[in-house]
Amino acid sequence: MSADHELPELRDLPVPTPPPLSALLESELAQLAPVATRRPLRQLAILVALSLIYGTGIVVRVAIRPDLHELPMYWLLGVGLAWLIGFVAPLYLATVPRTGAILPRWRLAGITSVVVSVLFVCLGLLVHPEGPHSAHLSHFGRGYGCLEVGLAAALVPVVAGAIFLRGALPVGSRWTAAALGAGGGSLGGLVLHLHCQVVDGLHVGLIHGGVVGVAALLAAAVVPRATDLR
Repeated sequence: MSADHELPELRDLPVPTPPPLSALLESELAQLAPVATRRPLRQLAILVALSLIYGTGIVVRVAIRPDLHELPMYWLLGVGLAWLIGFVAPLYLATVPRTGAILPRWRLAGITSVVVSVLFVCLGLLVHPEGPHSAHLSHFGRGYGCLEVGLAAALVPVVAGAIFLRGALPVGSRWTAAALGAGGGSLGGLVLHLHCQVVDGLHVGLIHGGVVGVAALLAAAVVPRATDLR
């Protein structure tokens, strides 16, 4: 028989009826619920709000620096704004994708974390005005308590950011985590800016500014364990 006669015969064959679903499969399908999509801007707003409330609580707990009214207002406001930008910008890049994209901007977030870490160390080393009630350390090692306070302030931004990004980082998780750490470290730097009256350049640069880099490294090492897909 030729192919011209075979094809019409195949088209005329009855369509097979699929077997019915099992009761177990039907019960599983009936329990399926729609999965809520991630809302990056909403999550960022919650993350920033929680972090600022937490940071404010730390400042209240450890007290405001006694020389605050003696320092130049332009420096207090300018550096405070820089810390605030250093806090929000890495978190934004780590949590909010470009329009139409799914993944966060992990490359740019990673670059920003490095830039912010270096910037605040240099800023602290170069600019540190003082007043009559400002303090100086007899030796550098006495200032490590500020590192602990700064890292404590970074805890909420890093943990909350890791929770929001869980399962959303198939690639670039370490760079994204570093940005979360840099943002949290900048919040820690802002807390120290309002709390610590020590004005030694090494302390302000390497401890206050160094909080950003240390928090970024710690977050890059730990957070991907919680956010990576398994």
